[in-house]
Amino acid sequence: MTTAARLAEPLAFARGPEMKNRFMLAPLTNQQSHADGKLSDDEYRWLTMRAEGDFGLTMTCAAHVQAQGQGFAGQLGVFGDEHLEGLTRLAQKIGSCGSVSSVQLHHAGIRAVKGIVTDIVGPSEDADTGARAMTTAEVKAARDAFVQAAQRAEKAGFDGVEVHGAHGYLLAQFLSPELNRRDDEYGGSLENRARLIMEVIDGIRAACRPDFQVGLRLSPERFGLKLAEVREVAAEILRQEKIDYLDMSLWDVFKEPVEEEFQGRSLLSYFAELPRGSVRLGAAGKIMSAVDAAQVIENGCDFVVIGRAAILRHDFPRRVLADPSYVSPALPVTAQHLRDEGLGEAFVTYMSGWKGFVAEESA
Repeated sequence: MTTAARLAEPLAFARGPEMKNRFMLAPLTNQQSHADGKLSDDEYRWLTMRAEGDFGLTMTCAAHVQAQGQGFAGQLGVFGDEHLEGLTRLAQKIGSCGSVSSVQLHHAGIRAVKGIVTDIVGPSEDADTGARAMTTAEVKAARDAFVQAAQRAEKAGFDGVEVHGAHGYLLAQFLSPELNRRDDEYGGSLENRARLIMEVIDGIRAACRPDFQVGLRLSPERFGLKLAEVREVAAEILRQEKIDYLDMSLWDVFKEPVEEEFQGRSLLSYFAELPRGSVRLGAAGKIMSAVDAAQVIENGCDFVVIGRAAILRHDFPRRVLADPSYVSPALPVTAQHLRDEGLGEAFVTYMSGWKGFVAEESA
């Protein structure tokens, strides 16, 4: 079987339903939900169009597990039962399209939105953001909020959740030796700094049904993270086989590490080579064509995680599987192109802030 043909193959997991192909929708910030975190029609349309476009797994944006963990305006919430109605509607539609459904569980920590969040917290005090250090009790409460949010997603009918441990948000802040200067059980050694992630995973496993799917997103660079440490944490999590998939967010799946001592090979290779037992591995970062997607599989991944290409075409998987030379539309695209692909006005405005993504409209 060719690598390109493998993209069309179903992918089974240790728990939960299999993906009908190797395409996972990345958890994408879109700013379309209501101020109280309830699902909007615009966000429902954006996500369900991707399920209809043949993504094997359709994941929500980062959904905050505590109100004070909000990371962007218009963020989907999963911190209260008032969110259940919208989440249930969304899970039902995604499932009816033959796509696996997942909620990404998130807490922004020190990256919470000033002006929306008045009490910004993190592992340690942070002068740049005005965040205060969480008490040990507050850390445990945040841990429990992740678990309760997973139970809420399960109740809504989702197949699983992904724990957001990447991009300098709360769980990644705890991993960072620069941002985490605690002296309790959640600070100091790498084992202690990784404790919160481990306890969140263990808590979800204990609280949800045995076949509830659990993924983890990690990123190995930026925000005070060290590649060697993130790799060590990933290796231990893979060894334990408590998660069903590891989603590595790399910004560019073909890049080399920024740390000089690790250069000379791809950043992805440091994770693809780890023993992973029954855990599946995927990667995200500038996968914009059929050739890119096939190369990520060739480089050792089980699935590809699609972000920008999914914004540009709701049916990216279908197009790739029909045409091994498919390439995403050239940037910039018009705002109308994005509307036609299911983006609401708030999402179009957000994407207009990405340099070179949306063409300026002539007067």
